[in-house]
Amino acid sequence: MRPQERKVLFVGAGAIGASVAAWIAPYHQGLYIMDIGEVQEALKTKGITVYQIDQPDKSRVTLRIKTIDRVEELPDVDIIILGVKNYVLPAVAEILKKSLGDRPIIVSLANGTENQIILPRYFSKVIYGVVSYNARRDQPAVVGYQKKGSLFIGTPDNTLMDELKLVKVILGTGCETIIVDHLQDAVHSKIVINLTNALDTLVGRGYCPVSNFTVYQKLLLQTLWEGVRTIKAAGYKEFKMAGLPSFLLLRLGAAMPGWVSQPIFKHKIKSMVISSMTQDILQRGSGVSEIDSLTGYMVRLAEEHRVQAPYNQTIYRLAKENFGPDFQPMRCEDVLAAVEKTKQTMG
Repeated sequence: MRPQERKVLFVGAGAIGASVAAWIAPYHQGLYIMDIGEVQEALKTKGITVYQIDQPDKSRVTLRIKTIDRVEELPDVDIIILGVKNYVLPAVAEILKKSLGDRPIIVSLANGTENQIILPRYFSKVIYGVVSYNARRDQPAVVGYQKKGSLFIGTPDNTLMDELKLVKVILGTGCETIIVDHLQDAVHSKIVINLTNALDTLVGRGYCPVSNFTVYQKLLLQTLWEGVRTIKAAGYKEFKMAGLPSFLLLRLGAAMPGWVSQPIFKHKIKSMVISSMTQDILQRGSGVSEIDSLTGYMVRLAEEHRVQAPYNQTIYRLAKENFGPDFQPMRCEDVLAAVEKTKQTMG
């Protein structure tokens, strides 16, 4: 069977799932998508609308993709692409395994490492993807993105090469897709960048003006540099991805006086979209987020390898104490003051 004849199902139409599905749809007739609630209703009635954030009028396009309400409607699906986050992954995997068994190839596009623990419990053919572009969901099935791709796909032990090549061909019709042989380096390099999410949610960046931009800059750069030092101590190497800051740039930013790096920093910040965690906690009033699989994971990794990480420890603690339906953003100055108290306890 040729790649274009394979049946592909996207489960989850958030910012990443919807954008990737929309990019592939014009080139793959056997493409299906499903979600739940208002998102599923939007998929059925309006289709998916995607646009490039810096040129919305020129790039906006709406596509109708075949939808299903239950996975049992597609028993012969060949590839399932999971655009859901790790905190709902066990429930989704349970449904898929019960309905479809172990036949399909599973591709997870979630951030973090938890999917590498969860999915092998259910499936034998699992591929993991690292997403190197930013996107935001404006409303159900309406997504803005900074640029197309890239997607990096692989397996922890570099197996399933035939399956990887098949997935690359299909995803590659819509955006650049690259097979990697150092998956964990790519995963952990992306987790470093994803540390931005918890801080942004805590201070409301993208949701409301931050209280003090200079303090925010210090918080973010130190948080990311702690992440770099932590994954290096754990034995992971930098995996460079276009559009994401290099470790060298993060080191220089953390070491430079704020007034020196602020013009560059402000330029970079303008291109950052509102994080999915900020949307979950502040816009949708959810009490559930990726805080444990991103910042929480980094804090645990730092403790394991004896790396002092007061910024991430403090952000994680504040998030765990405060994130919920009634959460309101904190002042950057208060977050920094809490970091200083954490430093004092470390001696």
